[in-house]
Amino acid sequence: MKKKIFAVITAAAAVVMCCTGCGKKDNTGLTKVTLNEVAHSIFYAPQYVAIELGYFEDEGIDLTVETGFGADKTMTALLSGNADIGFMGSESSIYTYAQGAEDYAVNFAQLTQRAGNFLVAREKTDDFDWNDLKGKTVLGGRAGGMPEMVFEYVLKSKGIDPETDLEIVQNIDFGLTGGAFSGGSGDYTVEFEPGATALELEGDGYVVASLGVESGYVPYTAYAAKKSFIEDNPEIIDGFIKALEKGMEYVDTHSSEEIAEVIAPQFDDTDIETITIIVERYKAQDTWKTDSTFEKEAFELLQDILVEAGELDERVPYEDLVITPKKD
Repeated sequence: MKKKIFAVITAAAAVVMCCTGCGKKDNTGLTKVTLNEVAHSIFYAPQYVAIELGYFEDEGIDLTVETGFGADKTMTALLSGNADIGFMGSESSIYTYAQGAEDYAVNFAQLTQRAGNFLVAREKTDDFDWNDLKGKTVLGGRAGGMPEMVFEYVLKSKGIDPETDLEIVQNIDFGLTGGAFSGGSGDYTVEFEPGATALELEGDGYVVASLGVESGYVPYTAYAAKKSFIEDNPEIIDGFIKALEKGMEYVDTHSSEEIAEVIAPQFDDTDIETITIIVERYKAQDTWKTDSTFEKEAFELLQDILVEAGELDERVPYEDLVITPKKD
């Protein structure tokens, strides 16, 4: 495991503060809870459905959502007490646990079951082959993060060596690769939505492959809280899960057009037609779970990916890093 990646996280763990929002009720009688999400993306549609349809309020939660712009930053916010719940790739919880954090992050709900990013090329092609990447430059993700590890996982499955067959740029901040690509950097870029569709609409790039389809089912993003928070606030965790699963059920049983209408207020800069296209793209590849339970099999697959990527030296116990709350 590359210990430098999360050095800042372990430092934050040493100066943990009490979360300012946790447990306090506002003037409506709801309990304030701060959620830090790794990114603000249509990829997380069920969460925004739950927010827009008032499912969290129904469970007594006044939810404030902040964006970390990277799993390392989201985990730092969680461990430092600036967030009650973190939403990110669960590899972050494995790293902090392996580094010996005492009050470590525990996963309690999984949302996505496929990768949410896409490979975008400069030229439109109907016959893309993964071997086309050989000798090319690709704008990728941060080393040790799920986007980059899944990309490399797919490359290896196609017989491509990520170290020698191509150049992967990993020093561009999360969310800025699309702009760099538009500006002329790279032959390909790996993008989440709405970045991938935006590049297409602007004529700057074309989606040629889905990493979600190519990698199969992987536990891509999940919700976590510090062990102490979960122990001290079981009612908040239970209520959060119930609200989230209502959002998941809505997404599973409604059309892309209906989902887009609900979550549109979350994406003021994106028109409803584009939101619908993106929702359908994710819906068609079975992106979202219909049950929030983070299964042991999925957790072990995640560790397989980490080990193969050279980011994990010793496997960690599922029983310590994941809880499966009892449901009514």
